[in-house]
Amino acid sequence: MSRIEATAQALESRIGARARRVASLAGEIAIEVAPAQLVSVCRDLRDLPELAFEQLTDLSGIDYLEHGRAEWVTEAATSTGFSRGVERGPAPVAEDQARFAVTYHLLSVSRNVRLRVRCRCLAGEPPMLDSVTGIWASANWYEREAFDLFGILFRGHPDLRRILTDYGFIGHPFRKDFPLIGNVEVRYDPARGRVVYEPVSIEPRTTVPKVIRKDHVADAPETGND
Repeated sequence: MSRIEATAQALESRIGARARRVASLAGEIAIEVAPAQLVSVCRDLRDLPELAFEQLTDLSGIDYLEHGRAEWVTEAATSTGFSRGVERGPAPVAEDQARFAVTYHLLSVSRNVRLRVRCRCLAGEPPMLDSVTGIWASANWYEREAFDLFGILFRGHPDLRRILTDYGFIGHPFRKDFPLIGNVEVRYDPARGRVVYEPVSIEPRTTVPKVIRKDHVADAPETGND
């Protein structure tokens, strides 16, 4: 029996109804847990010898705001393939469903197995989950990063404050409705002798691949001299 199969059986027997298996890449295991079960499941994932996920290697937020929406409209594109913006999927997240989720990437050093755990935040604003800093100390800065970039609150975190953006930063830049150009810009004002904040002066511009821009080189006729 492979390590993946043994881990899957251990999850089924020891975690049981508190988690469900979700789609993952070949050779990987991913589970989803409810917010109320997050801490107890994570503690068992660390402490049970047949699981023994001693290390949290990463933690990341997810924003499902545009998940499952229709494909981008372009001037010319096939219905499938890499020219499409997204794949067809389920309907967008409803207002009463959780828009945000957190994924926990775990490593069992002793068993050489990895596991991905996903937990959807409680619906509403602000999104919220319990902190796992009491289980894995490495979650401290990871949770601060998810709070800073996505606005996800972690109950029980010992020092939940921004870690990447400035002290006076407003908003959460990894949210999908956050403007790409930002809201404010900063510059040093020699007259005042300090940095000042001003409304952003950059012209809004769409830079994603769904915008087709004419290229005079690509559109030029072939000369046969190549």
